[in-house]
Amino acid sequence: MNFKLEVCVDSVESAINAQAGGAHRIELCNSLFEGGTTPSSGTISAARANLSIDLHVIIRPRGGDFLYTDPEYDIMRRDIEICGEYGVNGIVIGILRPDGEIDVERTAKLIDLARPMTATIHRAFDMCTDPFRGLQDVISTGASRLLTSGQRNSAVEGMDLISKLVKKSGTRIIIMPGSGINESNIEKIAIRTGATEFHLSGRETTDSGMIFRREEINIGYTPGFSKQVTDFQKIKNIIDLLKMI
Repeated sequence: MNFKLEVCVDSVESAINAQAGGAHRIELCNSLFEGGTTPSSGTISAARANLSIDLHVIIRPRGGDFLYTDPEYDIMRRDIEICGEYGVNGIVIGILRPDGEIDVERTAKLIDLARPMTATIHRAFDMCTDPFRGLQDVISTGASRLLTSGQRNSAVEGMDLISKLVKKSGTRIIIMPGSGINESNIEKIAIRTGATEFHLSGRETTDSGMIFRREEINIGYTPGFSKQVTDFQKIKNIIDLLKMI
């Protein structure tokens, strides 16, 4: 089976590590603790300069829900244009209407704007009202790929629905499981769902290089003297597991 692994990263360091481990594609984000938001233009430019594999960029102006104001939609349009200027291969988007349906009209316009970049619909899909109607709506937008956890918190929990989506979609769109995938469960997910592409981060917490530390102060919501970085060996191990299926 020709499996592909997309690694979700929030730094150029992680992107380089993922590529070294054998990843087929990078999804570049900022703020993964919020589910991913659009990275800076400098980050996009640096990632493109350091990668030979495909680079996809999430277009999400903020965390929270997927119902966007007109100014936020304009930001998404401009971020897509910037991605095109930097030679990005694909965008990752998702927009819902207030009633929980896929916003087909707005999504399709962004996908048309992005061409020849491809488009993945992200886990906004997991928040839509009906997954099968949502699948048809996603396909109608012209997207190439759908990232989903099967409308559950993790892909392991959502395997049954993911399997149904894979069968129902046929060759019309790629169904890519994501959320909570790691070395311990990817083989089970691959066999159970019939999916051929997978999405994960493969991160490890690493200690800061700072010698002087003011431990009593926090800047923001993340620990000040550690960071999570994609681990080369984790990605390599997962690639090796996929090759054995």
